[in-house]
Amino acid sequence: MRGRPPPLLRFLGRRLLHGLVVLVCIAVLDFLLLHMAPGDAAEILAGESGGSDATYVAQLRAQFGLDQPLYMQLGHYLLRLAQLDLGWSGRNSMSVADLLMSRLPATLLLMVAAIGLAVTAGAGLGMLAARRVNSPTDNVIAVFSLLSYATPLFWLGLMLIVLFSVTLRWLPTGGMESVGAGLSGWARVRDVAAHALLPTITLGLFYMAVYTRLVRASVLEVKEMDYVRMARAKGLSAARVSFRHVFRNAMLPMVTMLGVQVGSLLGGAVVVEMVFSWPGLGRLAFDAVLSRDLNLLLGIVLASAVLVILINIAVDLLYARLDPRIEVR
Repeated sequence: MRGRPPPLLRFLGRRLLHGLVVLVCIAVLDFLLLHMAPGDAAEILAGESGGSDATYVAQLRAQFGLDQPLYMQLGHYLLRLAQLDLGWSGRNSMSVADLLMSRLPATLLLMVAAIGLAVTAGAGLGMLAARRVNSPTDNVIAVFSLLSYATPLFWLGLMLIVLFSVTLRWLPTGGMESVGAGLSGWARVRDVAAHALLPTITLGLFYMAVYTRLVRASVLEVKEMDYVRMARAKGLSAARVSFRHVFRNAMLPMVTMLGVQVGSLLGGAVVVEMVFSWPGLGRLAFDAVLSRDLNLLLGIVLASAVLVILINIAVDLLYARLDPRIEVR
């Protein structure tokens, strides 16, 4: 008899199956909700071309399949999804999949950089605040975290542009790289890094504030656990106790929060990408809403849902890695 697959494969198979069901539900709900909104792509295109008469609008609706009953449009859409076809963007005159693949790297770069900043700075400041609890250092970190959490992203982005781009002229105002510079190799890497610095700070500071307070509270709780006291009683160094026993276990709530906040991180990326003219999925989604490009908007929502599902699976695996008591099965 063939043996059962390893626990990791069973876990991944079950989570991917659940994710597939979630994607189908998201696709159906988003399709119905977007079609309930007034107006469509045919009216937008007809108005922009100056031919807004009823005959021309009807021709555009027939061309895009918008003249069919809603259930038939939904059926055709789900059939295309089953064939991994996200449809055609009439506004951009190219397939939705090609558009997403052209913009996805920019969004992933911004998200990874912002998460890296938030996790690194949040964990460091949280540990420092917990080690010096109720001291002036702890109070300064608390005030800084509160300001970072309460400041709107768009205002913070604009102020950073005014300070570092307009006044000091240290960093570019927007975009992902210098247009027409023709850079390659490390010169291009440095140019992209310079363009990404302000958007990363703008998006990362909010989540850094959350992780700072979370790590501080978690460290203070873990420090009073019996196994930490036992480690100190064995004569282990303070550094080893802090990083091997306290910090590793204090990271668990932050890892959990990271998986929960991926969706809101994508939402924040929309605002940041608009402020800094960053060519990612957020800016593309904003343009799709204005032009009523439903195929493109549905594709962006599905791509975002896939990212959230995959990142949450990765977070579960990381959680099991940090805590040996947790098994994936």
